[in-house]
Amino acid sequence: MPIRVVVADDQELVRAGFGMILDAQPDIEVVAEAADGEQAIEAVRAHAPDVLLLDVRMPVMDGLEAARRVCAEFPDCKVIMLTTFDIDDYVYDALYAGASGFLLKDVRRDDLAHGVRMVASGEALLAPSVTRRLIGEFTARRGAAGGGPAQPSRAPSRLLEQLTAREAETLRLLARGLSNAEIAADLVVSEHTVKTHVSNVLAKLQLRDRVHAVVFAYESGAVVAGSADGGEPLREIP
Repeated sequence: MPIRVVVADDQELVRAGFGMILDAQPDIEVVAEAADGEQAIEAVRAHAPDVLLLDVRMPVMDGLEAARRVCAEFPDCKVIMLTTFDIDDYVYDALYAGASGFLLKDVRRDDLAHGVRMVASGEALLAPSVTRRLIGEFTARRGAAGGGPAQPSRAPSRLLEQLTAREAETLRLLARGLSNAEIAADLVVSEHTVKTHVSNVLAKLQLRDRVHAVVFAYESGAVVAGSADGGEPLREIP
């Protein structure tokens, strides 16, 4: 079965261009296009796509609000945000809203198709270096705005208590932006075992995918960034 995709962007040329590139792929089918957030939600409701490509800035309803509603109402639909900005507050807020990653609008055609396939399969769309930089930067900002790192709430703490020691370590490595192969090397286990650990982490923490495992790790206080850009190893909160 092909990966079913909805493309939502208020710029017709962008919408049509992305749709044409994706439709040319043998394993991807563009089932609908939308020009604003409300149309995007209606398209998801009508066509039940696997992936929604969603522009951040759109009329009527912006992409962030549309992402929140789609992720809440259609948990099986993965959302990729489209942005003209490399790293900004929109990106973090989109991930926090439930999106599975983001792509720049000047993305190469091969990377566009690859990104859709990755997200549809449950993988993280963000590169490890971008994951560390993105989450580390914005959690640091939010912590500074609140006068310090956020303390873990009781609900996330209870969820964390369900993890085995190895699953907790897997979560911390995910938060560093490591791939399955890198986690396997670090833990000295097979990639298949890592996939099992990741699946267990997502199920026990009630998360959509590994991108949200990274967000959860920081937001819950399970780990904190070792530097402003997240590039240094993370340390556990005492």
